[in-house]
Amino acid sequence: MPAEVCLSLPEDADAEELRRVYSQPKACWPEPYLADDVVHKELGLLPEMTYPEDNPWSEAKEELGKHLFFDPRLSGSEQIACANCHDPDLGWGDGRESSFGHDRQRGDRNAQTLINAGYHEHVLWDGAAESLEDQSLIAVASEIEMNAAPGKAADRLQRLEGYRERFKAVFGDAQVTKQEMAKALATFVRTVTSRESDFDRFLKGDSDQLDEAELRGLHKFRTKGRCMNCHSGPLLSDGKFHNIGLHFYGRRREDLGRYKITGDPEDVGAFRTPSLRDVTQTGPWMHNGLFMSLDSVLNMYSAGGARPEPREAFEDDPLFPETSELLKPLDLTERDKDDIEAFLGAISKHPIRLSPPERIDE
Repeated sequence: MPAEVCLSLPEDADAEELRRVYSQPKACWPEPYLADDVVHKELGLLPEMTYPEDNPWSEAKEELGKHLFFDPRLSGSEQIACANCHDPDLGWGDGRESSFGHDRQRGDRNAQTLINAGYHEHVLWDGAAESLEDQSLIAVASEIEMNAAPGKAADRLQRLEGYRERFKAVFGDAQVTKQEMAKALATFVRTVTSRESDFDRFLKGDSDQLDEAELRGLHKFRTKGRCMNCHSGPLLSDGKFHNIGLHFYGRRREDLGRYKITGDPEDVGAFRTPSLRDVTQTGPWMHNGLFMSLDSVLNMYSAGGARPEPREAFEDDPLFPETSELLKPLDLTERDKDDIEAFLGAISKHPIRLSPPERIDE
């Protein structure tokens, strides 16, 4: 068979020419603007969720995890549930710069959305958890989050017949353990995925799903905006850790990021690339919730990221981080930023409404 003939894109292409070109198979799309060493995946549809071999999905386990997710008795005070910081009505975050936990203590980082968390290879901003199962127990045990020994939280649930019955139905034993508690929670979280967006329908062949601004934004996202260097693939994330200059090294809000986990100087100030799916629903943005608007985020990237200079006391500090070379000044126009923001809206959908289950009290 003859090779497929791809339509080329004129330099001054209008929206309809963009529509024709991007309605072609993805192999015919214009090449994205990438740094030399970046290997990317093309934008695409989310695959089916997979579950670990030692923690397969079942409807009963998902339902048990849902009960646990909304139950404040997992916390030491019996007042804080997972849903306090990951509220379905707030994009599965909490809408705050950073969250309040036990005794109204405030954390240092923004509560990441749980939407599509089950697809990520690394969990948490710094990759501290190896799985969603691990992450659930980290949150329960954290002194500034839920402040409960996971084993004691399991013992508290053990006293309730309703939980004993549910754990027996799922795991074959009425004994409530922290490991099974973690498995149920992780199973529920893996069911929290994006709804179909306008861009998803565009990818499925409905070329009218994107308006002119969104089409221009798609093209600029892949080219002039250089966004695909980090935000690619079905999740619009490379899953890697990058320093974009928001570490506040040596200052009050210092956060060393991935370095705290690896001890590698290259990881100082590096944080995991978040997924951009449903991004309009998950503000404020960045690991510290610094930005309250996507326009501010785009302004930062247009400037080439944040590039703090070391103060005199840190001039010879070998750990003072350098902002990733993937970031370059872009000089985006106001129209460019408006178009990219329009595209971000096209990859977003308000999460499905989810009501808390009835409390298990006996």
